[in-house]
Amino acid sequence: MSEEAASSAAMISMITESPSVTASTEHKICNASDYQIAARSLLPTPLYEYLASGTDDEQTLAENESAFKYWYLRPRVMRPVGSISTATTLFGQKLSLPVFISPAGVHALCDEVHGECASARAAQRAGTLFGLSQHATRSIEQVAGACDAAQGRNANLWYQCYILKDRDMTLRLVRRAANAGYRGIFLTVDSVRFGFREADARNGWSALPEPHRLVNYDEEIANKPQSSESKKSSWLSPEASVDKTKIYAGDEDAWDQNTEQLFEQNPTWEDVRWLKREACHDLPLIIKGIMTAEDAVEAVKAGADGVMVSNHGGRGLDGALAAIDALPEVVAAVGDKVPVLMDSGVRRGTDVLKALALGASAVGIGKPVFFALAVGGENAVVNLLQILQREVEAAMAICGVESIADAKRSLVTRHPNGGVTRYTRSKL
Repeated sequence: MSEEAASSAAMISMITESPSVTASTEHKICNASDYQIAARSLLPTPLYEYLASGTDDEQTLAENESAFKYWYLRPRVMRPVGSISTATTLFGQKLSLPVFISPAGVHALCDEVHGECASARAAQRAGTLFGLSQHATRSIEQVAGACDAAQGRNANLWYQCYILKDRDMTLRLVRRAANAGYRGIFLTVDSVRFGFREADARNGWSALPEPHRLVNYDEEIANKPQSSESKKSSWLSPEASVDKTKIYAGDEDAWDQNTEQLFEQNPTWEDVRWLKREACHDLPLIIKGIMTAEDAVEAVKAGADGVMVSNHGGRGLDGALAAIDALPEVVAAVGDKVPVLMDSGVRRGTDVLKALALGASAVGIGKPVFFALAVGGENAVVNLLQILQREVEAAMAICGVESIADAKRSLVTRHPNGGVTRYTRSKL
């Protein structure tokens, strides 16, 4: 490691030693965004901006949220709403609300003791789905154990994977999730390269702070079969060579650029067929990162059981459409064939209802989970989900919608005067 990288790693390692990460706050929490306000006062600036920032000019980051404001609800009155239910079913799995925790890595940055176990338990308590990132700081089996998934409890755990240069490791990770009781797989396809986050470069966030590790990779490397056959496509083979130390403190200015070396740089839709055939034939496979009708069609042709509209929360390609604005064309292309999910920018119950009306089966949240974890751990994440559920219920009642199935396309419209989204730079 270079002296500069070592210095950066040492600086970052002090961040999670600060007691302020888990300190309480007097800020009144009324909505999801309040958790971000509260977390900003608790977290060191480099960590807060790592979580909150987007790429380049952060246009897509900002518009992910603001674009919802240019879809308007059309409330219907004099309709029975005395038995409102936010419950829904996704691939046979019952959810108490159509909001789930999207897969995102390194939860231990905000809850050093429990990491992803806290978020997964919160989702279980709220009766919804939790997506575990391949870049988690707790192992596939640890999270399953925290939720008793292997004992058949209603954990609704899903695992998120990437297509790695090391194909054997890709399969082993997914098979581990299946064996541990996970009930579905997200395949993220929008991250051949990560977007460059200038906030991380300015703050020297080029390493994962000690003592945190991407434990699933560490375990795979430690337990890697060393047969001559496996070495042909191994972590250490020329075509899949990766310097493990660079995952944690590399030479790039921003940490994500040090982890992207893991990913296959020449993916094709045949890789989806391969993953479905080799590891997901008994589990639903959702292709995450779809932003166009064309790719949605290709995903379904390749065997996907569903697609997820997502621009990686504005952390991938800047200048891409807001996810809510990409949703309608994807629904039009494949919504009659497979469930369509979405994330990126959801902050309000009205956002959820608008997405449902535009054809989403359920929506995911990412950044708010980290901020809630930082403010109050597992209980705060439960409260975050309860806030969203209350907001969804209220919006449904006022719109004359008694069940999720009643949220039809006629419920939303564009403003008669146009209502064109105007770009404003996001405020971290």
